[in-house]
Amino acid sequence: MDSRRDSLQDLGGLARQAMIDHGLQPDFSREAMAETGRLAAPADPPPGVADLTALLWCSIDNDDSRDLDQLTAGEPLADGGARILVAIADVDALVKKGSAIDHHARTNTTSVYTAARIFPMLPEKLSTNLTSLNAGEKRLALVVDMTVSADGEITGARHYAAAVFNHAKLAYNAVAAWLDDAGPAPAAVAAVPGLDAALRLQDRVALAMRRKRQERGALRLETIEARPVYENDRLVDMKPDQRNRAKDLIEDFMIAANVSTARFLSDKGYPTIRRVLSVPRRWDRIVYLAAEHGTKLPREPSAPALDAFLEDRRVHDPVHFPDISLSIVKMLGSGEYQLELPGRGGEGHFGLSLRDYTHSTAPNRRYPDLIAQRLLKAALAGAAVPYSNDELSALAAHCTLQEDNADKVERQVRKSAAALILASRIGTRYDAIVTGASEKGTWVRISGPTAEGKLVRGFEGLDVGDKVRVELLRTDIQRGFIDFGRAPERRN
Repeated sequence: MDSRRDSLQDLGGLARQAMIDHGLQPDFSREAMAETGRLAAPADPPPGVADLTALLWCSIDNDDSRDLDQLTAGEPLADGGARILVAIADVDALVKKGSAIDHHARTNTTSVYTAARIFPMLPEKLSTNLTSLNAGEKRLALVVDMTVSADGEITGARHYAAAVFNHAKLAYNAVAAWLDDAGPAPAAVAAVPGLDAALRLQDRVALAMRRKRQERGALRLETIEARPVYENDRLVDMKPDQRNRAKDLIEDFMIAANVSTARFLSDKGYPTIRRVLSVPRRWDRIVYLAAEHGTKLPREPSAPALDAFLEDRRVHDPVHFPDISLSIVKMLGSGEYQLELPGRGGEGHFGLSLRDYTHSTAPNRRYPDLIAQRLLKAALAGAAVPYSNDELSALAAHCTLQEDNADKVERQVRKSAAALILASRIGTRYDAIVTGASEKGTWVRISGPTAEGKLVRGFEGLDVGDKVRVELLRTDIQRGFIDFGRAPERRN
C-alpha cells in the first residue's frame, strides 16, 4: 500500500465495506432521505408540556460529539439530598414507527463509530440537528426527574415530557480536569451564572450514587478503548481513551435513569426490552486469575466478591489494572437484549448488580432506546403498547445481533487503522496481554500504539489475562489483520 492510502478517505472505504460484509446498511434509502428532506424544524412542544428551559441544563460528551441525546441538571434539597434531572431527546416525535427513517434505524439498530467515519443510525439532519439537544436550542425531551438522598439512594422518580434548553455544550476531558482542580473551568461553564455550582453538585451526587451501587456489588471495571489520532487527514496514532470523573458522572446518571425507566414501565404493566448480562460462564477462569494475584474468590459467582478483588488491584497495581479489567470483561461475556413481560422476573445485569435495567437514554444512537421511548410515551398516555410481544422479542434478538455486528465493524476498522500504523514496524517486539483464547485463536493487545492482534506462533498454554512478550510478524491493512509471534521474555 502506497502512502496515498494513508488517509481518512481510504479507511472510510474499508469501513463502508465492513458494514456491508457484516449485514449493516452504510447508506440511507432514497425514501428515508426524502422523508428527512421534508422535516424542516424540531418538534414543537405540545400545549400543556412542562417548560423547564430555565433550569441549568448542559450536555457533557466527547469533544467531537454532535449527536446529543441527553442533558443533565441538578438542584440541592433542604435535607442534604438533591433533585437530579436527565432530559432525553424526544426522537420519536419526528421518527415515527414504520417510517422509512425508522426502517433504516430498525435494520442497523445502532450508530457505528469507526476509526475512519461514523455511520449514524439516523440521518445527520436529525441526529446532529433536529433531534439533538444542541446548545442554545429549545427542544422537546422526556425527563427522568429523580430525588436522591444525601447518601446516594434514589428515593423517588417521575417521568414526563418537557421543553428544555441546553445552556452549555461541554466535553468530558475539560470538565474532568476542572473537577479534579487540574484545569480552569471550561469557558462554557464560566459563561453561565450558577452552572459551576450546579455541576459541582451533580459531581457530588453522582459519587454518592456510585458508592451506593458499589455497596450492592456493581463492578468497578476500567478498560482501554483506542481512539484514532489524525494530523491533516493522516492517521498517526491510536491512543487509549480512558475513563475520567466527568464520564463517571454521566454514566452514573444514565444508569439511574435507565433503572427508573425500567421500573416505571413494569409498574405500569408495560413490557420492556431489558439489557441483560448473565452470570459469567467462565467464573472458574476468573477464580484462577484472582488466585494468581493472591485473592481467593468463592466457587459460585459473586459480584461483590469480584468487585472487592478488582478494587484491591486498582489500589495496589493501578498501572496494570486496565489489563486485569479487560481480562475480566472478556470472561464476563457480552450483554444482550431480552424481552421482559410485567410480573415476570428476568436475569438482570451481573456487572451492574441490578435487577431492573434497560437502555433508554440514547435514542439518536441506539434503537432499543427508541423502542423504550415509545413504550414510555405510551405508558405516560395510558395508550396501548405500540409493539406486540412477539415483535419485541424479535427486536431484542435482532438488536443483540446487530450490536455484535457493529462491534465487529468497529473492531475491524480499528485493526485496519492500527495495521496502517504498524506496517513499517515489522520485527518490533512488545509487551502484551492475552485478551482472548479459544478454538478460533489467541489474541493479544499491545500499547504504543494501542492495538490488538492474533498470536499465530507460540500461543500454546496461554489464556485470557496472561502476559507475554510478542514480535510483530505481519500486517494486512485491507483485512485489518495484525499477526504476532511469541518472543523470548526479557532477561533482567
